[in-house]
Amino acid sequence: MDTESAKPATTIDPDEESPIEEVRLTVSTTDDPSLPVWTFRMWFLGILSCVILSFLNTFFSYRTEPLIISMISVQVATLPIGRFMAAVLPAKKFRLLGFEFTLNPGPFNMKEHVLISIFANAGSAFGSGSAYAVSIVDIIRAFYHRKISFVASWILVITTQVLGYGWAGVLRKYVVDPAQMWWPSSLVQVSLFRALHETDTSSRMSRAKFFVIALVCSFTWYIIPGYLFPTLSNLSILCLVFSKSVTAQQIGSGMKGLGILSFTVDWSVIASFMGSPLVTPFFAIVNVYIGFVMVMYVLIPIAYWGFDMYGAKTFPIFSSHLFDHRGQTYNVSAIVNDDFEIDMKQYEKQGRIHMSTFFALTYGIGFAAVISTITHVVLFNGREIVNQFRASTKGKIDIHTKLMRKYEDIPNWWFYLLVGSSVILSLVLCLFMKDQIQMPWWGLLLACLLASSFTLPISVITATTNQTPGLNIITEYLMGVIYPGRPIANVTFKTYGYISMAQAVSFLNDFKLGHYMKIPPRSMFLVQFIGTIIAGTINISVAWWLLTTVENICQDQLLPPDSPWTCPGDRVFYDASVIWGLVGPKRIFGSLGAYSALNWFFMVGFLGPLVVYMFHKAFPNQKWIQLINLPVILGSCAMMPPATTLNFNSWVFVGTIFNFFVLKYRKRWWQKYNYVLSAALDAGLAFMGILLYFSLTMSGIGISWWGTDGEHCPLATCPTAKGVIADGCPVN
Repeated sequence: MDTESAKPATTIDPDEESPIEEVRLTVSTTDDPSLPVWTFRMWFLGILSCVILSFLNTFFSYRTEPLIISMISVQVATLPIGRFMAAVLPAKKFRLLGFEFTLNPGPFNMKEHVLISIFANAGSAFGSGSAYAVSIVDIIRAFYHRKISFVASWILVITTQVLGYGWAGVLRKYVVDPAQMWWPSSLVQVSLFRALHETDTSSRMSRAKFFVIALVCSFTWYIIPGYLFPTLSNLSILCLVFSKSVTAQQIGSGMKGLGILSFTVDWSVIASFMGSPLVTPFFAIVNVYIGFVMVMYVLIPIAYWGFDMYGAKTFPIFSSHLFDHRGQTYNVSAIVNDDFEIDMKQYEKQGRIHMSTFFALTYGIGFAAVISTITHVVLFNGREIVNQFRASTKGKIDIHTKLMRKYEDIPNWWFYLLVGSSVILSLVLCLFMKDQIQMPWWGLLLACLLASSFTLPISVITATTNQTPGLNIITEYLMGVIYPGRPIANVTFKTYGYISMAQAVSFLNDFKLGHYMKIPPRSMFLVQFIGTIIAGTINISVAWWLLTTVENICQDQLLPPDSPWTCPGDRVFYDASVIWGLVGPKRIFGSLGAYSALNWFFMVGFLGPLVVYMFHKAFPNQKWIQLINLPVILGSCAMMPPATTLNFNSWVFVGTIFNFFVLKYRKRWWQKYNYVLSAALDAGLAFMGILLYFSLTMSGIGISWWGTDGEHCPLATCPTAKGVIADGCPVN
């Protein structure tokens, strides 16, 4: 039994209790400062977890169904390993360079476990999979077919990942130490740590044994959809029944259509893009599905078949590609000159860029989601945020902050040094390697100013409401207006402006987890920083290897039908670089573009929460009204594209089974095994995926039959407008 679990609860001063009920119910009010954290086990398992997760997440990010292996998998998997190491490693003390240490300081404790998980979180880029800046390298090499050096790529990845840590560290006293800044998402991790470390007295199968069995099953099963029978990953009944009907395949395709009567038995399809449905609360699943249904099964059919909005029938019903006015794939390479800027003569010759109506509407919904998040938070949480922030500045501390005062704090000069060195290294990139990333020095400084200015208010919003408004649309829109015609400059500015802020918020979120778990601050910072450097280096190294060795990677039109290397996320990132950077928002969403009406979605995002709020005030007894969360509903399709309808439907289906039915009718099973099952499914799939690649795919060993020919919905991408010609499609 762990020391932490064994310590009896102590009576605390009521004035020191957390003002947040959820924190009082979840977080322990005791601490044992004598527990070792800088242990061999922590370093070994932490670095190993970071390396494995950063490798696997980068590797899988290029696949049609990208898998993100999260921190939770490591939380579950490393507990039995840590306890095994505590049981078998020698306790003998060694001396090295004047320092005394031991491989086994005693029982594996919760603080070690937390730091290992923080290492792992860095390896999964705080749940994003791999470093965001890797996509810049991907589109330069795989889509634009231009060159960027490995050194420039490494600097780009590392600086964008750690830059925000500097100013975030200075802000800890405002958004980590105060009890009112409670960071709801961190309580999930606290609950899981405490559940895993509780003494198991039941007669049921242990979590460790269940994990191994589930992992073996997942590992063994994935050889079927992953190699022998890939069609099981996305099987459409309508496509099989109506093999010559364009409309039926548009409705039935789960990858390129509405996904009616399509299904999968592949965990990588279920868990890709949105993560494991087993760890998503049911209320969140419901909110997401409401938004998804409204968009995909109401808005899109009306826009496509009802109004032929934006010439919808000229293009595929579901596509993230760019087209010309004839419905042909837009030749982006032709409008890029030798200086990697827009060639206006060629652009005028080819004409405007067009999108599928689905893709266009997702941009509009994205506009609304960004603004609605701000409006919703101000209306429904504004007073609470202001009151909590005011209370946090009055100097009153709760029991958790009091306990953390026992540990040596981090001097601010550490963070100033980190900011300074990151900015200097970034300026080196902008000044001496500008030909590779296009962004001028003033763009970097503007991005840093934006990111640092927004970090505090967005951190306060996240810490109190668990909603994090993003700056991605704001940054790409801004740079597209002031510095158009340069695609890489736009995405680089977006990455420095948006990801630096997002990394800062994630850094603070992890720090709050460490605060609740009573981890020494210096240990937290060093693990986060070292883990990020390791992960970023592996991210770009794996990306470089795949971009060099996989023929036609990311070129879905040149790859075989069953090839997994389609890079759906990078495709959307590339399209964004064309829309916002190369062509510019003025020629897409402005007066010179075809989609200027989509700007009205900004107004929808502003007014929508206001309408809900007015109804809430008019009918205060109707409690269901305040449960209408427009940012969640509008943001539900933020992952589409690259996520598909099959991803959403299967994710919702599995999530509903486990987080509603199993939780309701088999609660004890759910409490003990749900997270363990999620981790085992991820791990088994990942290990088999890697094994298949190195043992068969790299050697060119494959099989070919009906079950390896993909979804069997070849007509789902066909246009239905009269006279439009597309390869393999009937002409109307």
